[in-house]
Amino acid sequence: MNRIRDLREDRDLRQSDVANATGIDQKTISNYETGKTNPDSFAIIKLAEFFGVSTDYLLGVEKANSDLVSDAEKKLEDIKKRVAELEQILEKIRRG
Repeated sequence: MNRIRDLREDRDLRQSDVANATGIDQKTISNYETGKTNPDSFAIIKLAEFFGVSTDYLLGVEKANSDLVSDAEKKLEDIKKRVAELEQILEKIRRG
């Protein structure tokens, strides 16, 4: 589960820091991060609470906020381009 590693590294934490805060063994966290084992529901909930994310995000079901912002920015740019095109068409119609 690379999202666990990503979240941990984004916060400049060691596996032992996460282990101490969650009560999950450091080796177990290492196994989650490398994909050797998968967390059970208890561990997923503990990790989500610790990192302040949803369980869906940890499981890979939900996009990160940065991904959602990026998607919204792309859509906004597309809308701006379309509005500019429509304004040009409207100007041509007005000129007759």
